Amino acid sequence: MLNLIITILAVPFLPAFFYGNAANGISQQDSASTVVIENDDSKVLGEASESGAVCGNIQKQNLFPIEADGLVPRRVKGSPDMMVWAGSAVSIDADTGTILYYDNGRKRTQIASLTKLMTAMLVIDNIKDLNEPVTITKEAMMVPATIVGCPTSTLCNSNRMYTGEKVRAIDLLKVMLLNSANDAATALGVQVAGSTEKFAKMMNDKADEMGLVDTHFCTPSGLEIDGHEDECYSSAYDIARIGVASLGYDLIWQIMKIPEGVFYSADGKYMHQMKNTDAFLGNMSNCLGAKTGFTPLAGKSLLLATVDPTGKHKVVSVLLNDENRWEDMRSLVDWAYGSYEWK
Repeated sequence: MLNLIITILAVPFLPAFFYGNAANGISQQDSASTVVIENDDSKVLGEASESGAVCGNIQKQNLFPIEADGLVPRRVKGSPDMMVWAGSAVSIDADTGTILYYDNGRKRTQIASLTKLMTAMLVIDNIKDLNEPVTITKEAMMVPATIVGCPTSTLCNSNRMYTGEKVRAIDLLKVMLLNSANDAATALGVQVAGSTEKFAKMMNDKADEMGLVDTHFCTPSGLEIDGHEDECYSSAYDIARIGVASLGYDLIWQIMKIPEGVFYSADGKYMHQMKNTDAFLGNMSNCLGAKTGFTPLAGKSLLLATVDPTGKHKVVSVLLNDENRWEDMRSLVDWAYGSYEWK
């Protein structure tokens, strides 16, 4: 009986895996490339039932994009557990999908500007020439909170964009990712799809394609729609998977490393400032880039991509609704690299 209790308590701390559009509910097997799939959308990859048993329609399938002798993170024997005081948190190995840390990772909640990573991927996929001018629409100028020239809803310290102004798509992409500018995200969404509603549908179609079962996007910016806030959500686990997918877009992470700068309207008449919101930039040697998010409903959230000292192993970590997101994220990353070894 004692052994059974210990086994049940240990299950949530075992690494779990995902890749591609895998059905939810994967349990680790002896081979790192062989997994059991459980066709149950109510479970996260790697979660077990309360009894620890695997149930449902089970099939074996090779899901991993690594060779049989590829390196997989393994928990260091005797390494301590940890806890961060976020609403939910996930940390995953980007190459194998191993879940390094998981706390309430399937909780559906508002995610604010972490949404913009999905927006950025769709913009790059659909605007072939990012030097093309984008017309700033009235809809874009009416969005609240963080916009170009106004880093907060109560502070405007540089030039705003104006309705009818033309700005290169690449500059809007930069200020959307660095400043988390909602007007830039909205303008890009309208440019790609014709309206924010149609762009949101593209986002949700992409989420379905990726197998993200706890995600529903409402806007390109991540702002919730008044009266429909509960329809705009994702989870730490799904956002971590989006973060991993975004690592395949070199441009996104090149932009993430820009500390600050300026950009101009297409005719060169108007200048606008942009500044990175990443507090780790220049202060964390293994930081690849970060995306911040905040709305009153979502709270303070953060996605961070890091790499180990060898430069070979990338980890994506997500904290949702965490008042101490920077301190907690540093602790989580330090713990992950200290508690796992790739072998």
